[in-house]
Amino acid sequence: MWRIFGICFYGDKNHFLIEREKRFSQDLIVPFLREKRIAMSDTAAEVVRTKNTASDKDLEIVEQTDLDALLRALPLCEAVITAGQLATSVFCCHFQISEPRVGGFSELTFEGREVRLYRMPSSSRAYPMTVERKAQAYRKVFGWLGMVGHER
Repeated sequence: MWRIFGICFYGDKNHFLIEREKRFSQDLIVPFLREKRIAMSDTAAEVVRTKNTASDKDLEIVEQTDLDALLRALPLCEAVITAGQLATSVFCCHFQISEPRVGGFSELTFEGREVRLYRMPSSSRAYPMTVERKAQAYRKVFGWLGMVGHER
């Protein structure tokens, strides 16, 4: 995800990377998220892995995140981005909206405000798309939100 954000906001997939340590810099990421007003959360509060893999298909959700409380806590939230099929399915099922295709969005009304759900490509290296192409999809959303150089 940090490579995608680096491309979208700084034109550099390694912007958040500390190369000599081969890790991403929390000291850069946290202020960036605050400055851009980006909140991040899982759609599940508790999961069990049914197999010893990293795949979403091998996750069983024991307890979902309280998505209503999450949106209430973010009264200025105009868009939610999901970056995986399971998160998309959980969100769409909860709010009873249709699942958008990858790169697309669905709309919902939550307590009188319009919110878009964008289904973006997974940030996982296992997802069959280059990081640059993934960033193009994310950049469209950030452009719609007025966060990067596209008009709304």
